[in-house]
Amino acid sequence: MNPPLETAVGNDDYDTPWKGAVTRYFPEFIAFYFPDAHRQIDWNRGYTFLDQELAQIVRDAELGKRLLDKLVQVATHDGGEHWVYVHIEVQGGQEGDFAERLFTYNYRLYDRYRRPIASLAVLADDRPHWKPQTYGYELFGCRHYLEFPTVKLLDYQPQAEALLVDPNPFALVTAAHLLTQQTKGDDGQRLAAKWRLAKLLYERNWDKQRIIDLFSVIDWMMQVPKELQNQLWQDIEQLERNRAMPYITSVERIGIEKGMQQGMEQGMQQGIRQGESALLERQLSRRFGPPSAETRARLQAATVEELEQWAENILGATTLEEVFKDQ
Repeated sequence: MNPPLETAVGNDDYDTPWKGAVTRYFPEFIAFYFPDAHRQIDWNRGYTFLDQELAQIVRDAELGKRLLDKLVQVATHDGGEHWVYVHIEVQGGQEGDFAERLFTYNYRLYDRYRRPIASLAVLADDRPHWKPQTYGYELFGCRHYLEFPTVKLLDYQPQAEALLVDPNPFALVTAAHLLTQQTKGDDGQRLAAKWRLAKLLYERNWDKQRIIDLFSVIDWMMQVPKELQNQLWQDIEQLERNRAMPYITSVERIGIEKGMQQGMEQGMQQGIRQGESALLERQLSRRFGPPSAETRARLQAATVEELEQWAENILGATTLEEVFKDQ
């Protein structure tokens, strides 16, 4: 059974809509962006998401901020029990150490599982000339390199119209991403583009759940003011009446909006936590010197309440241990 698609809201926020779409439609994701890999995977043997395993590697590595990453266990066509762990990255902005981070994740995953690791990257940023594909080093005749396939969403811009007729759902996700970038600051144009994508969904011979899922992704990416959003809902209701296709019912509409509100609240909480963590790390550096990797990992994993308590503790602490002492 497919996991439920996650929904939330943000200002041109691509995190959770990408996460939900990749999770629910993973084979289509690979087919659209990495067709060579798709042909080598034996989809009849299924696949498994390894979020907990990846989370441990991420905590250990402590390199950079991710928009989205996924670790998925798949099988190949070469027979036996030969498994490949496919590490997916969807990157939202230019990051200087991005290639190094993929290199680090790759060798740490190999060290953990002793299996071949495929690192695949989708770049969702707006820098046309930024396309990292390698990282490594040489020393005394020793060479250690990682080359990884990279897909740049901006490269699909010349194919914008073709994306709208492509049957793969990630063609529409890509189109929505590009249109979101193009209409930034122009609510009227964004509404028109969003309405066009919504109509295209109803022209596909897709089941109801897929249409609702992909509409949720488009709705999340392409935020418009409340009055324009209400206009969109009215247009969709009229479209459904004309086509006798009551897909997004009032109950489902409420569910989408409720999920987006919950996501917004979670996003705000996450932002607060990250801010508290960064501030406390700077305070620790001034008082006790640069924090160790273990200390940084502890800060990153802490709750808002823990960070606030430690921030109070540092006022009177004379040692690092006293900062992390429970009160």
